[in-house]
Amino acid sequence: MINIIYRLKSPKFFEESIDEIQLDGVIIRPTHLSICQADQRYYQGSRPAEILEKKLPMALIHEAIGEVVFDNTGNFKTNDKVVMIPNTPQEKDTCRANYSYKSKFRGSGFDGFTSDLIKLNPDRVVKIPDNFNPYVSAFIELISVAYQGIDKFKQLAITPKDRLGVWGDGNLGFITALLLKTIFPDSKIIIFGKHKENLNLFSFADETYQIHNAEDVVIDHAFECVGSVASQAAIEQIIDLINPQGTINLFGVSEYPVPINTRMILEKGLTVQGNSRSEREDFEGVVEILKQNPHLFEHLEKLTTNICEINTLNDLKEAFDKDYISHFGKTILKWNK
Repeated sequence: MINIIYRLKSPKFFEESIDEIQLDGVIIRPTHLSICQADQRYYQGSRPAEILEKKLPMALIHEAIGEVVFDNTGNFKTNDKVVMIPNTPQEKDTCRANYSYKSKFRGSGFDGFTSDLIKLNPDRVVKIPDNFNPYVSAFIELISVAYQGIDKFKQLAITPKDRLGVWGDGNLGFITALLLKTIFPDSKIIIFGKHKENLNLFSFADETYQIHNAEDVVIDHAFECVGSVASQAAIEQIIDLINPQGTINLFGVSEYPVPINTRMILEKGLTVQGNSRSEREDFEGVVEILKQNPHLFEHLEKLTTNICEINTLNDLKEAFDKDYISHFGKTILKWNK
């Protein structure tokens, strides 16, 4: 079967490529995709030149849902709505697949989901209910990243969870805080951010603070969702405000090394945990938590700030340009290719 893939050839330049797709496994037609900051770093050319040279041309985007058009494995029916898992284990490892160097990741190690059809193994596909909001469902992958970090935190934390602090008033901070409030309903969820207009959207949180006005706040555990060079200041503030033997859960990505005050980490006996990507059980957990708590869609809909119809390569380029100037929320692509 003929398939067309839409690859980024060089920064800000997409091209079409014709490929042959074999009718085995699960064949999915993407319907809704979501742009991530990692996609933007490739599109804008802000990754190091040697990385761009190594990975491009490549189809972008690792957050997507679609409809099954063919399945010879017997796991899905035609027209089933599904979320696609971008992490792709190549062989078994002693660690989780999302941390394994033996895994490949779509939109990073190989082609992402910007194509007419996607072929996946059935274990890389999770069915979602027909009544799920498709614009929110498009970024289930991002929600699953927060979910897996919180799941690890539950196993790691040994001190009370009365006051949980989230640093970052962007998309990941919003999602992490919302999941924390759902999973730990008796805990106080406290948000630390820079932008007052963003903090106002965290209506479910117990307390919100602008980072310059939070000197006397105390927390038990922290979730850093800032990333980039600003993560240094966030981690410094976390170490100052956290109680002894708390956990610092890192989610933010930086292209550069970030100094950390190890003296105070030792003095307080803190545990620092890194979190990246997710696996099938996390996708299944997110789908289940959304089923059990449908009111979450009302909050998550606040993140769907841009919805772009994609019919041409120029539409795709315009969507990336529009997303780049957005300061909050997700750009969702309604994929009409």
